[in-house]
Amino acid sequence: MTQYRAATLLLIAVTAVSAPAAAPRLNVLYVVSDDLNDNLGCYGNPVVKSPNLDRLAARGMRFDRAYCNYPVCNPSRTSFLSGLRPDTTRVINNTTPTREFIKDAVLLPECFRQQGYRTIKVGKIYHTGDGDKFEDPRSWDIDIRENSTAKNPPEGQILRKQGKGGVVLRAKDEDTWDGFVARKAAALMEESVRSGKPFFVAAGFRRPHNPYIAPEKYFALYDPATLRPRPGPPEHLAKIPDIALSYKQARGDKFPTDRPGDTIAAYYAAISFMDAQVGVLLATMDRLKLWENTVVLFQSDHGYHLGEHGGLFHKLNLFEETTKVPLIVAAPGRKPGITSGLVELVDVYPTLAGLCGLKAPENLEGVNFAPLLETPGRAWKRAVFTVISRDGVSFQPSKGYDPAYLGRTVFDGRRRYTAWPDGSTELYDHANDPYEYANLASDAQHRAEIAGMKKLLSDGWKAARPAQ
Repeated sequence: MTQYRAATLLLIAVTAVSAPAAAPRLNVLYVVSDDLNDNLGCYGNPVVKSPNLDRLAARGMRFDRAYCNYPVCNPSRTSFLSGLRPDTTRVINNTTPTREFIKDAVLLPECFRQQGYRTIKVGKIYHTGDGDKFEDPRSWDIDIRENSTAKNPPEGQILRKQGKGGVVLRAKDEDTWDGFVARKAAALMEESVRSGKPFFVAAGFRRPHNPYIAPEKYFALYDPATLRPRPGPPEHLAKIPDIALSYKQARGDKFPTDRPGDTIAAYYAAISFMDAQVGVLLATMDRLKLWENTVVLFQSDHGYHLGEHGGLFHKLNLFEETTKVPLIVAAPGRKPGITSGLVELVDVYPTLAGLCGLKAPENLEGVNFAPLLETPGRAWKRAVFTVISRDGVSFQPSKGYDPAYLGRTVFDGRRRYTAWPDGSTELYDHANDPYEYANLASDAQHRAEIAGMKKLLSDGWKAARPAQ
């Protein structure tokens, strides 16, 4: 018996010594830009200078067909941070608190915090303002929120104004709000590395959100005289329903027709400024040698209009420019590339959790798109879905959730079909009409396509998920 016990103890000891140690958990650097469309060099814009995001895209996977689920800040952020769609969160404006309806749902950073990560936020990740109404203290170990300079820089820094919303600063990057966000996030990354605990660091940049604030050197990159909006042929507006055009609604804001290049240049300057702050974070990744153990994900919260379709401005619409977003993921062990697989921002939560080996809540309504990082060309989602609040007469951003007042669009990679609460519809064929100028919804020869897209919209996101 004694010999048996000794042999057993020896076997246990040998097994313990030879068993492989658990692999260290991956860190996460999560970067969110505000109101950024895909006007980046890596997405094919020949004018915008975005060398740091271009570098990240060259290192990681660039998603060419990524879409938001609601083209307004608070609803979009509540959706992708909860992994739930706007029909579930019931947040469809910038006034409803994040947890008003989802209550104790475990949100993205909170999921990491509960499973042993040090979670850090600097800047705008959740919607900001009004105390804890939108912010989520339970998500973070360190929560550094925006101050007033994010939207209102010190008067002494302001050199001049440009266009509708441009603010030219006489200031160094590090003396601006977004400059602070980058440098503070970088310092906290380094501090976390020293602690030995895996980190989830979220850096939320306010730019290029209006006002388009940036130091003068970024405005100097762009000549307003060479920049023009793309309003489209005037005749195309006749077939677009009024409810689809926010500038025809009560709160709509039309893109300026007087010196429009000034405003475009200001938006581009804000992009280049934001890109430079991303560069601070990437330089920190280099210096600390974090690329082999850190997932880096960059995204916007929604797209942005700069005068398309007769003068659309900002967001609040269901066209390609506001629903499509830039999304770049660099993950250890994954090769760089480009994928045209359809993904949605609601997919970010399950993907980050999956890449880091975390258990995510079972009620998430997105899909882990990590397989696209391995095989970019594989078959994936059949469609993506975006909604926006309207009533039949005017745009009402403060209206409470009511599914009867939601405009809904579905995109299958070629066709976009949109249905509005007043009964009007739109159909665009991107193969022949990438700018969505020709609304085919009333053309008899497209009845079969309309019926198919209508069914795709009706069947919803569950039916569009990729085959497992």
